[in-house]
Amino acid sequence: MQLEKIYRDTIAKWGEDAQYDQAVEECAELIAALKHYRRGKIDKQAVIAELADVTLMLGQLSWMFGQKEVDDAVQNKLAKLDRLMNES
Repeated sequence: MQLEKIYRDTIAKWGEDAQYDQAVEECAELIAALKHYRRGKIDKQAVIAELADVTLMLGQLSWMFGQKEVDDAVQNKLAKLDRLMNES
């Protein structure tokens, strides 16, 4: 299974705007799942399922916006986090 083909086919079928909306929805579902998990209303597997949905949408968004640009931004954020962790 080639992710780029799946991402391209998804955009062709539903369009970018729909995928932006889907990403927002999946993130909201993860937020709700984490809140429910903390209160003991759902199990770990339910959170993992929502994480999988968000992971797929993040992959698609990264492809849509440009993987290199996203990777560069992640590296910058990691460097900043590293500096914060090493401050006295």
